Amino acid sequence: MTDEIMMEIHAIKDAIGVKYGNNLDALFKEIQLGEARLKETGARVLAPPVNPENLPNTALQRTRFARR
Repeated sequence: MTDEIMMEIHAIKDAIGVKYGNNLDALFKEIQLGEARLKETGARVLAPPVNPENLPNTALQRTRFARR
């Protein structure tokens, strides 16, 4: 891929991998600490939906994720 945006995304992904030694557990712990710091400042951190499969389908979702 030669798209500049994709190259930038891959560079960011690689930099994050280097920062955490390609250790997903360390990355996840850092994300949790960041969320805790945000909550301490009074920011509202939303939890993901419990069962996303049961969320209502919108016309946009049906169009966007339609099988081609």
